[in-house]
Order: sequence, then structure tokens, then C-alpha cells
Amino acid sequence: GILEKIRLCLIKKLLPDLEDRRKYHKEFASSTSFHGVHNIAQTQSKARRALWLMVVAGCLAIVLWQICSRFIYYFSWPTTTTVVVQYVENVKFPAVTFCNLNRFQAHAVSNLKVIFFIWNIVSATLKKFAMEDKYSQELNDFLLGNQNFSIKDFTRKNGFYLNSSTLLECDFFGKPCYPQDFEHVFTEYGNCFTFNHDDLSARRVSLSGRGLHLLFDVQQDKFTDEPTLGYTDAGITFVIHSPQELPRFDGLGLLTPVGMHAQVAIRQLKSIIQEYPWGECKPDKKLQYHKIYSTNGCLLECKARYIQDWCGCLPFILPGNGTECDLLKFYKCVYPAVYDIEIKGLCTVGTHNSTCPAPCEETDYPTTVTYSNFGGEKAIKYFSTKLKKSSEYIRQNLVRIEIKYNDLSYKITQQQKALTISELLADVGGQLGLFCGASMITIIELLEYIFTNFCWMCIFLLLKAPEMPQWNNPPQNQPTQKDKKRGIQEC
Repeated sequence: GILEKIRLCLIKKLLPDLEDRRKYHKEFASSTSFHGVHNIAQTQSKARRALWLMVVAGCLAIVLWQICSRFIYYFSWPTTTTVVVQYVENVKFPAVTFCNLNRFQAHAVSNLKVIFFIWNIVSATLKKFAMEDKYSQELNDFLLGNQNFSIKDFTRKNGFYLNSSTLLECDFFGKPCYPQDFEHVFTEYGNCFTFNHDDLSARRVSLSGRGLHLLFDVQQDKFTDEPTLGYTDAGITFVIHSPQELPRFDGLGLLTPVGMHAQVAIRQLKSIIQEYPWGECKPDKKLQYHKIYSTNGCLLECKARYIQDWCGCLPFILPGNGTECDLLKFYKCVYPAVYDIEIKGLCTVGTHNSTCPAPCEETDYPTTVTYSNFGGEKAIKYFSTKLKKSSEYIRQNLVRIEIKYNDLSYKITQQQKALTISELLADVGGQLGLFCGASMITIIELLEYIFTNFCWMCIFLLLKAPEMPQWNNPPQNQPTQKDKKRGIQEC
């Protein structure tokens, strides 16, 4: 009964007759804002109608081709890179971390080979290091006899130190600085010291051509490395980095040998990378033990998590709050764990789907370094008298470093979307307007026309559908199951 009522309603109200539908099609073709269609519908000449039909079809094909090409280009996630140089009155000074190429004091090391081999195992958590088996027996004997030995305490106590005897001069923009202005940090070079750490003083440079001036005494007679293990240089290595980031020496450190004067001109370069899929960064990526995100900090935290899970302890050279690993765990567990992390690729860097994707914003300090021999004859005599050291000692131990900004400007390299949503819509609208004279109103008109014809088609198919049998209401002349049972009982 419901189906029959719907059919009657559709017949009476919704489905127009054939003449009304033809009139509707003609009125739409005459009144639509889609250019060229009314010329096809209203013209009486067949040749002119065919010509306009070809023109409209050709323009429509071009529009579809152009729109498809723009969508394909948009979903390829294109980017452009812009470089902008900003000139400012003052700019923040970066952090600088200094290390002595000689890691330990010679008088404190009874067995240089074992100590350096232990330190290489420790520093392997920061960078790859090939393990040599030729010292394994000496190392095993040392571990058995020194089970309470702490490489962390030993390095802090007997490694490179910074005081008035190793930092002879320190000047920052005309004001003196002292060893107390440097923060201690462990790196693969052992004890290192960072100036302007954590940006606590918010030092800003207001004049170019001036900066940080330092004079170091590397004290080769006290600090020595083992040449048989490949440590043959003497001098100061340093790296310039953001105050909020940890120093990274692997491939980025600058070296100044003894007896040399290094002049370092720096510039600030800020890089801004788009998030995926346009770029490779993830804006929601945060670090637990670092204020700002960096790939180096993320890589260290990733290694720390895996090592703490596998070994139940945490190397002191990695960030975290876990129990410090002793020497035996370093040798038996930490180093194999680092090897597995490298081989299995558990901590990867770079792309958006890696463990540590590229940062969305990063500040680097490109440098230009020039060298000259430290001091002339009068300068050598002056320092020899002042320090009460021989001229040969001055040439073999002193290192002067000057770090300054090249100019008061910084460069911004920004990755931008080559095509945004608004630009894509503008391109599509421009193509529709150029070839078809269409707009958003035209699109709505076409959708209304298509929807109306679709409804008419559905109603037509519904009216032509065969009537459904009424299964629930049996005919009057056919006996029901109850009547049959009653008849059987009466019989």
C-alpha cells in the first residue's frame, strides 16, 4: 500500500510530461551562463549549430586538460626556495664549544692504550668507531682489576681542564670573560667547554668586526694522546652552534693547531623547511631533554632509549636520567647495542618517515677561517717573559682564536609551497572563465540541471518497475492453514 501511494504521488506531482521536459531543457540551454550553449540551442542553421558544437566541445576539452594538469601538479607537492637577507642592528651571538685535541693528562694515565680504548668505546655512542680486538685482553684484565672504575669521573678529573693556566686571555666585545663563563660538556673529545651556553646571558652583537678573542695554552707536556692509536695532532678544536643545541663535532669541528692564529668570520643562516608532504619535517615532533628539536638531539635520545631498554643503564655521554653504565656494561652491552642500532637502522635521520626527520626550523653558522702564524718575534718574547716559558714552548703550545660576525645580517632560506589551495582554485577558475566563461554559479547551474534529470530518471524507472506481489495478504478464495486444520478436525 505504501509503494502504491508513492507511485500515485509521483504520477500526479513530480514527473512532468514530455513537452514540459523538452521546454525545461531548452530554457536551460538558453539561460545558462555557460557560454556557447545557447548558440547551439537557438540557432536554426545546422552548419552554424555544428560549428558551435565543435567550438564548445573543443573549449571544454582544453579546460578539462588544463584543470587535470593543475591538479596533477598540485598533488606532486611542489616547493620553491626563497633566500632573504635581513640587516639588523644587533644579532645574537652563537655558542662556541672548545676542546683540546689531547684528551687526558699523561701523568694520570698508567696505561694509555687501555684508557683510550675505553674512551673510544664510550664515544662510540656518539659516532661510529671500529672496534679493535688486539687490545681486548688488556681491556679484560683492566676490567677485572678495576671493577669500580668510573670513566666519567676519571675524564672529568684528569681530562682537559679550563682555568687561568689553560685560558690565558678571554675578551668578548671589549669585556673580559673568565673560565667560569664556560659550561662543561662531554663530547667524543672528552672534557669540552661551551661559551654562551644555553643563551643564558642573551648576548647580542651590535658591531661587526668584533667578537670573541681567546688565547689557549694546550700544555702538551701535561696532555698527551697515544700516536699508536691515531691521535697525532695538538691544538684546539671548536664548533659553533646554536645555544639551545648540543655541540656536534662529527664532521663539523674546526681545528686550530698550536702556534697558529685563527680568525673565524661567521654568518647566521636560518633554514625553514615545509612540513610533509611538501617537505620532510614534522612540526609536532618534540624532544624530552632538549628545548628545541634538532636531528642530532633526536638521534642521541633515540640511542639512549634503545640502550636503556637493552642494557638497563644509560651512558653518561647521552641525555637522560637513567642509571649510569659501568665499564663492564659499556664493554659487554652498550657497544654491541650501538652496533645493532647502526646495522638495523633503528635510529634513522632525514626523511619524514625516519625516526628523526629534518627540523622545520634550523639555525646554522657558516664560517670562513683564515690562519696565520702566532706572534712575531717581539710577541714571542713578550709572552715568553709574561708566562716565564721558553720561546719554543710558546710556539708549541699557544693557540689564538678570534670569532666575529662578518656583518650584521642574517640569511633566511625558506622552503615555500609552489602552489597553494587558493592559487589552485584561482587557476581552475581562470581556465573556466577563459575558455567557457564559467564561474562557480555556472557549476551550481550544471549540478542543478544534472540532479533534476537524475531525479526524473529515477522516477521514470520506479514507475516502470513491476508491481510487487502482496505476500502477506492471501486471496479470499484460497483457504488458510487454520481453515485446513479446522476442516480436518471436523472430518
